[in-house]
Amino acid sequence: MKLYDISQEILSCKIYPGDPKPERKTLSSTEKGDLYNLTAFSMCAHNGTHVDAPFHFLPGGKTVEQLGLEPFVGECFLARQEGTLTGDDARAILQKANGAGRILIGGDATVTLPAAEIFAEVGLLLLGVESQ
Repeated sequence: MKLYDISQEILSCKIYPGDPKPERKTLSSTEKGDLYNLTAFSMCAHNGTHVDAPFHFLPGGKTVEQLGLEPFVGECFLARQEGTLTGDDARAILQKANGAGRILIGGDATVTLPAAEIFAEVGLLLLGVESQ
């Protein structure tokens, strides 16, 4: 199996409206005569490449640390979609995915509730979207 890293660079990625911008601060530097280099990062957990665990939307849903690695590593189907993703679009993607347990949707797509319900019905391990 070939692995692909789809991570966004944290300090330069697009920020969701209203979220704080990630910041990097040098606390000590050997170049400035300090004994060691020390850096601090500050950012919102809802930034860059991240997981919206079920708890993000559902009271009592699983949190990220309760999910394990299975949803994030394995066979995945990549679809491309622009605009609103309807229930019919979801069915078409699932048919092309041919049973893949993970689907990534590239492009500026919005997943509607009917599409999300169709994806949920088949028990996907992961549904990822590129857009915010």
